[in-house]
Amino acid sequence: METAQLISEIKRKKSFLCVGLDTDMDKIPAHLLKEEDPIFEFNKAIIDATQAHCVAYKPNIAFYEAYGIPGWKSLQRTMDYLNTNYPEQFTIADAKRGDIGNTSTRYAKAFFETLHFDSITIAPYMGRDSVEPFLAFEDKHTILLALTSNPGAFDLQTKSVGNSQLYKEVLKVSTNYKNAERLMYVVGATKAEYLAEIRTIVPNSFLLVPGIGAQGGSLEEVCRFGMTKDVGLLVNSSRGILYASNERDFASVAKQKAIELQLQMKEQMEKL
Repeated sequence: METAQLISEIKRKKSFLCVGLDTDMDKIPAHLLKEEDPIFEFNKAIIDATQAHCVAYKPNIAFYEAYGIPGWKSLQRTMDYLNTNYPEQFTIADAKRGDIGNTSTRYAKAFFETLHFDSITIAPYMGRDSVEPFLAFEDKHTILLALTSNPGAFDLQTKSVGNSQLYKEVLKVSTNYKNAERLMYVVGATKAEYLAEIRTIVPNSFLLVPGIGAQGGSLEEVCRFGMTKDVGLLVNSSRGILYASNERDFASVAKQKAIELQLQMKEQMEKL
């Protein structure tokens, strides 16, 4: 998907909500466990209930890998369902891959060509030759981990590197990668106060922002410091939508949670 299409959907829906499909069979409603493919049936119900109020879906690949081949089949079915029924949705493989060049190319083919994701999250630690293979794919996006929402982010990401900090160096260096216009970045909502400075380095890039809700991030602060004229944000919610109910009404409750966030996002967009 081209960036212009994503921006168009954001403006049409008055939403920049990304729903994280972190599907855990220990948490989904018990009645679904009787289905042949409980993960897919849960995902399908969530997607149908929320698709009018979000612009992106982000399966966390670990939640599918954990179940082996059946989990991968559930992921494939989920992606086939999304791409067939809701092709306007931007899809993110939250895989956090990154390896030497030829391996990265294979990861890219797996997620971009086999599973047909629009984007993938990438760890930047191995540098240019581990990232550029992902950037070689036209109309696909590479979402680089910049400043994450977890407490351990301070172990390395904010450490001083000369007169700067490591996460800032990641941002600066990446802007010189080949096809850098296809880059997006992960910036945690719990680090909202850093967003203003991040925007001085990547003023127009899209930011994927986890950490709203369960992790304590503030949507208003994220928008105040990180929003651009084209919004430039994809704000993710996973647990707060997926597991708002574990009863038979789980999909309708998830829909209501998505609507609540979408209305908050509409309010923020009206300030542009």
